[in-house]
Amino acid sequence: MPDLIHARVEACYQLAEAFFQQRFSRPTLSFQLRGQKAGVAHLQENKLRFNPQLYRDNPQDFLRQTVAHEVAHLLAHTLFGPRIQPHGTEWRQIMHEVYQLPALRCHTYAVTRRAVTRFIYRCDCIDGEFPFSARRHAMVRRGHRYLCRRCRAPLTYSGQARTE
Repeated sequence: MPDLIHARVEACYQLAEAFFQQRFSRPTLSFQLRGQKAGVAHLQENKLRFNPQLYRDNPQDFLRQTVAHEVAHLLAHTLFGPRIQPHGTEWRQIMHEVYQLPALRCHTYAVTRRAVTRFIYRCDCIDGEFPFSARRHAMVRRGHRYLCRRCRAPLTYSGQARTE
């Protein structure tokens, strides 16, 4: 998988070098991105991060569109400076003129969300529950207190958790 992405990044740079008649330094690549984003360009670091799961689920479009999309961000930053809009005129120009691809801001890949555990907290004044994330639950265990917005009493853990 990384070999095909490396090859596509290189092909994108070669197209850009032929179009702009100048050499560009190659970015470092990372395949540690998770979640909903297919790719991220870190402009100051000259680094590209890609989501391996979304690549596995959508290999053709990912190689064609997503890789070019992220490379175009780095090229636009290099050519036009840091003050341009992320998906502005300069980026769109690279997508259209260099890569002959649509300048799509977002992908339409199906993203499966992973299961999340919610810890149930309660307050005596309201007959309801307050589902806390694992991070917020850990903060409570370290001594942080969260208060009910209605009566300002501390929320207490019910001992229950659920997976969503």
